[in-house]
Order: sequence, then structure tokens, then C-alpha cells
Amino acid sequence: MKFPIKFFDKQEPKKVKDVSNQPKTVSEILQEQSQAGLDQYRRSTQRLFASSFSAGLELGFSLFLIGIFYTLFHGKIEDYYLTCLIAVAYSLGFIFVVIGRSELFTEHTTLAVIPVLQGITSIKSLLKIWIIIYIGNLLGGYLFSFIFVTLGPAMGIISKEAFYHLAIKMVDFNWAIILGSSIIAGWLMGLLSWLVTSAQETISRIIIVALITTVIGFGGLHHSIAGSIEVFAGTISDARIKIGDYFHFQSWTTLGNIIGGVVFVAIMKYTMVEKNIAKENSDES
Repeated sequence: MKFPIKFFDKQEPKKVKDVSNQPKTVSEILQEQSQAGLDQYRRSTQRLFASSFSAGLELGFSLFLIGIFYTLFHGKIEDYYLTCLIAVAYSLGFIFVVIGRSELFTEHTTLAVIPVLQGITSIKSLLKIWIIIYIGNLLGGYLFSFIFVTLGPAMGIISKEAFYHLAIKMVDFNWAIILGSSIIAGWLMGLLSWLVTSAQETISRIIIVALITTVIGFGGLHHSIAGSIEVFAGTISDARIKIGDYFHFQSWTTLGNIIGGVVFVAIMKYTMVEKNIAKENSDES
């Protein structure tokens, strides 16, 4: 038995516009930042702490590589070449943390603030998030410092003088210089968070992280977590770095990083986007 064959008009498939490579609008970036911040509010305390502890450990690899470079090349090459090597090495741990999606305090001085500005969550919840991530980062950094100080000299790859050098260049300033430097570092880390969200591909994100953190390394700017590892390692390995030096550094650097991330990125970007949306709405009406 033969069945009649139906012929259908062949229609060309509709072409869908590829927007994967289109730059994101500031509104889209803000929305993704807000969502990323909210995701952390929804995580359990245990998971958030574990992620932030991991970030403290991972960030230590920047200082590990810096210590090796200092030990190998100090006094053997010109200081400006050594400065360049150290600045490039500074980005390693940040790449591990940001691309690996561990939680870093200086990112959350921007990310966790945006939902508060939007009225989605409270300042009390913000402080809780900050405290968990900050303590986790510090404890992870302390553990890495002990490993760093114990294994480095024992293996002959990092000299004890390297620990002193890394620490003294962080603490040998008055409070105003440390505060100002850490505000700029916090500002840069907030921009890093914003730009990483705007990037579409992993390689683009790695380049952004490397560029911004290399600037922090070149400038010798004060970062409350990476710097904590540097100064704490110096404190436990060299009597010339006092515990008071550590707390002096840590308190002013933390305050400065918060100001830089909150004021110069979270608030300014949020205000800019809200004004753009208000303008668009008024134009439509």
C-alpha cells in the first residue's frame, strides 16, 4: 500500500543574533554583581567560611613566588628588574582565587554591598558576610604563613631575609599613608570585581585579574589579605617585626580597603546605573 507523499515548503531557519560577544551594559553588570552578592547571602555559614579559608590559602602562593624571586635575584639583578618580577608574581594567588571562585574579602567590599544599596538585604546581614569572609581569609593566610616560614628556608628556596623584606615594606609607614594606599587598593579590587563580571571569557578574566593586581604589586599598595600574609610571616620569623606592627598595618589596611571598595566602586557604580535607568525611563515617557 502506497502512502501519498506530502511536500512541505522548506523554510530557512531563523537566524538568531549572536550576542555572546556583545559588551554587557552597565545595567547588566550591576544585575550580575547583585546576583553574585545575593548568592553569598544564601550560602550556609560553613560553606562560606570554607570558601574564604581556601582563598586565604590560595592567595599565599603569590607571596610564595615573590619570596622565591627575592631569594634568587636580590643583589644579582638591578632592583627595578626585581620589582617587575615581584609585581608580576603578585597576581598569581589572585588568579587562583578569582577564577577559582573562592571568596575574597576585598571583592565583597563591593559585591556584598550592592544588594544592600538595592534594599534587598540588610546592613546586619552585610556585616555578617564580611566577618565570615574576613576571618576565613585571615585564618587561611595565617596557616599559609606558617607553612611558608617553615618550608621555605628548610628547602633552601626562600631566605629568612625575604620574610623581613616583604613585611617591612608594608609596615614602615604611618597610619595616613597606609590608609590612603589601602583605599586605592580597595578601589582597584572593586574595579576588578566589576570588570571580571563584564568579561565574557575565562582568558579575558585572567588578563583583567593579572593587570589589576600587578598594578597593586607595582605600587606596593596595601591589601588587607595578601598583606596580612606578608606581615604575619615577617612577624613570626623575624623579631624586628613586632606584633604591634602587624595590628597597626591590619587595622588601617582593612578600613582603607572597605572605603575604597564601597565608596569608589559600589556606591558610585550603583548611583551611575540608577541615574541611567531613571533617564531612560523619563525619555520613554
